[in-house]
Amino acid sequence: MARPRKTARPSAPSLAAARARIDAIDRQIQELIAERAGWARQVGKAKGPLKAAIDYYRPEREAQVLRMVVDRNEGPLADEVLVRLFREIMSACLAQQEPLKVGYLGPEGTFSEQAMRKHFGHSAHGLPLASIEEVFQEVENGNADFGVVPVENSGEGTIQITLDMFLSSELKICGEVELRVRQFLLSRTGRIEDIERVYSHPQSFAQCRGWLRTHLPKVEKVPVSSNAEAARRARNADDAAAIAGESAAHIYGLRKVIMSPIEDRDDNTTRFLVLGRQFFPSSGHDRTSVLVFIQDQPGALFNVLSPFARHGISMNRIESRPSHQAKWEYAFFIDLAGHIDDPPMKQALKELERLSAQIKVLGSYPVAVL
Repeated sequence: MARPRKTARPSAPSLAAARARIDAIDRQIQELIAERAGWARQVGKAKGPLKAAIDYYRPEREAQVLRMVVDRNEGPLADEVLVRLFREIMSACLAQQEPLKVGYLGPEGTFSEQAMRKHFGHSAHGLPLASIEEVFQEVENGNADFGVVPVENSGEGTIQITLDMFLSSELKICGEVELRVRQFLLSRTGRIEDIERVYSHPQSFAQCRGWLRTHLPKVEKVPVSSNAEAARRARNADDAAAIAGESAAHIYGLRKVIMSPIEDRDDNTTRFLVLGRQFFPSSGHDRTSVLVFIQDQPGALFNVLSPFARHGISMNRIESRPSHQAKWEYAFFIDLAGHIDDPPMKQALKELERLSAQIKVLGSYPVAVL
């Protein structure tokens, strides 16, 4: 009986052939990006003359585009990689009109800057500012188109100053960013035995509390205004170190990484809010943040939450803060699933107006895409 003939495997392309094919694909990609940029200009023209950069930016549209990128992705590149690539393409196309000016908690090299770049891309013009209060002020005054501020950490909870600013500010939340935070121990010498003091932001000290207790129990811990400032100080002394991100290490010349990551939680993530001056339409997958002032009476909080339950609205988060209006009076910050234009949300908020002393919608915005 004759043996079946083996099918010959196609030969792998030569290195030269593979490179030639990559070059051809690169030309196609470049042509398509140029075509996309041209259509982005047409969108700008359709919106009319003399428009500022902020008038072209639509966070709900960007969120929809990025979700489609994720839905189409079949590999081999990860969703996060493709989202980052498309974010940069959109950022560059938008900057043809005029780069967005975005304030963030500086100086350069902070996690706030990383969050700003993750959301707006590298074609935006970043404005490093000295404090969270100053970020609010610069957006309110129109010196920045948008601002990016931290609001909570997955392990350490809420950044209270950010919530407190909303008690008096008229700014709107128009986006959110989730940033995986990796903390590095950096120094000029790279030797842990040289360290006598460590500089860092108080939040980073808290995120690395266990690691520091185990590995550097006796060193002096010096809190500073930002991790970037910590890196700036540590670069000037052989007996100092900083807890900061990798970008701060590059910017301030601390190339010696003693150890990383040193945060106590593997899922250490900080959520940032994007501040603007207006509401935006629904993206189809949104979150609404409200601030509710309640009267001091039995069942007040239950009455506040009941309308959301009746209309099937999920509550993602609730936090109380002193209202700054009267002693022992509190305001509740509530994050809800949905957009203020959704009929159930409209009905729930209308009912809530009758049950609370005051209600303030802080914003409806796309849920973070990766």
